[in-house]
Amino acid sequence: MKILIIGAGGTLGQAVAEELGARHDIVRAGRSHGDVRVDLRDAGSVETMFREVGDLHAVVCAAGKVPFAPLAELDEAKYLAGVQDKLMGQIRLVQAGTPRLRDGGSFTLITGILTEQPIVAGACASLVNGAVEAFVRAAAIELPRGIRINAVSPNVLTESMGSYGPFFRGFEPVPAARAALAFARSVEGRQTGQVYKVW
Repeated sequence: MKILIIGAGGTLGQAVAEELGARHDIVRAGRSHGDVRVDLRDAGSVETMFREVGDLHAVVCAAGKVPFAPLAELDEAKYLAGVQDKLMGQIRLVQAGTPRLRDGGSFTLITGILTEQPIVAGACASLVNGAVEAFVRAAAIELPRGIRINAVSPNVLTESMGSYGPFFRGFEPVPAARAALAFARSVEGRQTGQVYKVW
């Protein structure tokens, strides 16, 4: 298969590219690195990316930023930053990518454990992750031509504990390679409308 991975330069994206690249052709996309550049916050950038890469069997997203801040400090601008990037960015991928996916192709989006296991300073992340998962369930019943859509919800990554450890006291981190297996399950399986938890 020809698989587009957005965020392929990040810790998780690299692990997903390594897992799927053993069996498939990978096109790497990112804001500053990769075979093609894309800014998920910009619908025009997403459209340009898809025109450049051509027809695909699968689209995988391992990217999306949200602010971490105490609830009292989360103003509208901070919420909108997370919504525009991780939520609307992934919705843009589905909207622009659907016509370019082959029949029976798939989308795999990214959420996270904070959907169900909130932390202090993580309200925006919980909000966005929950919305992505609701979108996946709803889109699954309407996508045409047998196209599937799922999400992967990983715990904090072992490799990211140096940066995110203070936010995730008491959580048992998972290796990126383990989370990558859930992306392979989504891409190479047949289920749709699922959220694969890697906790």
